[in-house]
Amino acid sequence: MSDRYACLVIADESEEFPDALIYAGLICRSTSWRLVMLRVIEPSDPAPWASITEEMRRQARDAAESLTQRFAAEVWAECGVSAEPVLREGDLKPELRKLLEQDASIKLVVLAAGEGPGGPGPLVTQLGKTAGLGARPVPVLVVPGALSREEVRKLALPIIQAAAAVAEEPPSA
Repeated sequence: MSDRYACLVIADESEEFPDALIYAGLICRSTSWRLVMLRVIEPSDPAPWASITEEMRRQARDAAESLTQRFAAEVWAECGVSAEPVLREGDLKPELRKLLEQDASIKLVVLAAGEGPGGPGPLVTQLGKTAGLGARPVPVLVVPGALSREEVRKLALPIIQAAAAVAEEPPSA
């Protein structure tokens, strides 16, 4: 954990995830926050032999590392921000709750909402039914799916301008 604030995105293979990633990267660039990228590896069904189960876990971990490296390169190229990958094994919602409880520097979660018959996604759907993602209240910003990269940048612009204005204000007495 760092003493700098952090913004969290949940890395997945959805079509809309890059929108959330770039949006979060733009926010982190303008605020000097850290960008934390959580990838949760879903548990696989146990195989009849332990060696097969272990190989399946290794392959899933390798795939998750490859995915987070690819997205980290993308956010670096687009925003000039280094993403800190966090890999966890388990179910998404409990692992997200644990991370939010363990890392108090996370002050914002950015999610992308899917479009179409699949709905907005499990975490966005959960937000509509519950008071948040975990015990510790953390603001959640939902980026609409199917935006162009330019639309994502325009959507982030007011927050970037507000952060810059606050940074220029002299401290109050």
